[in-house]
Amino acid sequence: MEKILDKKHSGTVVQNSEERNEGIPFNTKFFDSININRSAIERRVGTLTGRRSVKKEFQAAWLLKAISMIDLTTLAGDDTRGNVLRLCEKAQHPVREDLLAKLGMLDSKLTTGAVCVYHNLIPYAKEALKGSNIPIAAVSTGFPAGKNSLEEKIAEIKKSVAAGATEIDIVISRDLVLESKWKELYEEIKLCRQACGDAHMKTILATGEIPTYTKVAKASWVAMMAGSDFIKTSTGKESVNATLAVSLVMIRCIRDYYELTGVKVGYKPAGGIQKAKQALDYLILIKEELGNDWLNPNLFRFGASSLLGDIERQLEHYVTGRYSAGFRHPMA
Repeated sequence: MEKILDKKHSGTVVQNSEERNEGIPFNTKFFDSININRSAIERRVGTLTGRRSVKKEFQAAWLLKAISMIDLTTLAGDDTRGNVLRLCEKAQHPVREDLLAKLGMLDSKLTTGAVCVYHNLIPYAKEALKGSNIPIAAVSTGFPAGKNSLEEKIAEIKKSVAAGATEIDIVISRDLVLESKWKELYEEIKLCRQACGDAHMKTILATGEIPTYTKVAKASWVAMMAGSDFIKTSTGKESVNATLAVSLVMIRCIRDYYELTGVKVGYKPAGGIQKAKQALDYLILIKEELGNDWLNPNLFRFGASSLLGDIERQLEHYVTGRYSAGFRHPMA
């Protein structure tokens, strides 16, 4: 299993190990001609789960790898210091030691990819993660609606970075996508990127509120052109969040951007990914469309809260041959 969970990416994220995306000048020629065939996209992902599967020790290894790519998240209205401390403890010790020992991974130093919290909870996460090197991701720019002014968004980003966030998940103004105001969207994201400084920026498109795959693709291009280190599907608060179909659209844009610029932009599906089987489907899609380079925490993350519990449950089944109750594997 250690061959799959290699030492470089066993858990702790190595910040800046990939070249950052500095963006490129705005030019509509890169996305003007995009016209996504919805039927072809949905047919492609519809066959994915039937054609590809991993079993037994290979499945266990892939699930351990998936853990290292989870942004362990709490974004509830009733979050407290206690919630965040428990979350951070789980991020540092995501799988019970007895299970890791039986899997031969006790010395792997496995952690989740990051912890994601609201701005006001950053100090608690910083306290709990001291010495761990696990990144702190903060949702900013008026999360989840993104309806505050650009000045307020910029100020919030700067406050989050000053408080200790090393990754910022921003929310775009969805109306700019809906009205095809691509230059305005580019300028907004570019200013947010500048405000992030050394902190990596993940740009949330809220794809469940974008009516066509074509607009999703164009928004993805604009976000990357403006300097996004990651593009992300959702806030997790929309009625429709991450799907394999919208992921396929976005990661093909990432592939095209890489072919154009030589820069690898990361991808983060978020919202509704709760089961280990779903995680495997996303990892297989990434492997097939982008290749092994993207199968590490610097270029791929799951935005999830309950996914970790189900993965740990599946790992116990692999070790013991029995399914345990879900409450034996609390997220935090």
